[in-house]
Amino acid sequence: RAARGEFILSVYFHYPSRALFEYCVRWFTKNGFRVIGLDELEAVARGEKPFPTSAVVLTADDGWRSNLDSIVPVANAYKVPVTIFASTRPIETGEAYWWSYIAAGGEKGLTKQSVSALKHVPNAERLAEVSKVRAGLELPREAMTIEELQQTSRSGYVHIGSHTVTHPMLTACDDDTASYEISESGKILRNWLSKEVPYFAYPNGAFTERDIRLLKAHGYRMAFSTEQTYVTPDNIKNIYAIPRFDVLETVSFTENLCRMTGVWFNR
Repeated sequence: RAARGEFILSVYFHYPSRALFEYCVRWFTKNGFRVIGLDELEAVARGEKPFPTSAVVLTADDGWRSNLDSIVPVANAYKVPVTIFASTRPIETGEAYWWSYIAAGGEKGLTKQSVSALKHVPNAERLAEVSKVRAGLELPREAMTIEELQQTSRSGYVHIGSHTVTHPMLTACDDDTASYEISESGKILRNWLSKEVPYFAYPNGAFTERDIRLLKAHGYRMAFSTEQTYVTPDNIKNIYAIPRFDVLETVSFTENLCRMTGVWFNR
């Protein structure tokens, strides 16, 4: 059906091993798929290019340092475009991602809150809890450094998009906080990379119409959700809610093949 132009596959990762990411890229290329960049996807969404056949879009969330040894070299070796959506605070400070503090803090008795619960409390409450746990816990850097992100951005096939500053659920943010998270992350990335940053991915896929308005106001041209469905000629018109299938680091290649082709979600 993808070969007939009925849909585009949109697939995202977090911190895949090199073997997993290369397996996915090789599978797509061996089976006649063409990996397209977000600039081409945007042109299709805006009606400037025809809906393609056998096309796939590859993205990754957060800006994990391990991407330097997996996504970046494979993308450049196979000459396929990939966009990494980066949260700026962990890159800037070297702090681990907030959910890592909560998970480790729970094991050490530093918090009774769970990661899933903190995703849904008011953002100020989440930040306060993470700050409390972080004060009693040292974790290694998980995100790229600024220099590594800059080097990645210059690598040819890997592009950088925005994923907020502190990775909140935007639905748990008041208007001012949501505006800050959306605008400031783009501003910081543009400053670091000396490039435009027109694409955005919602942390945990959570957003409202307010967040779409903010994205438009701050100059973003396209955004990605985590809705697990195909990109079709119909839903691509919702240019601030492009769906994506997730590939997981903890399951078999066979399951991930089913996930990235959408079979897993259409059983």
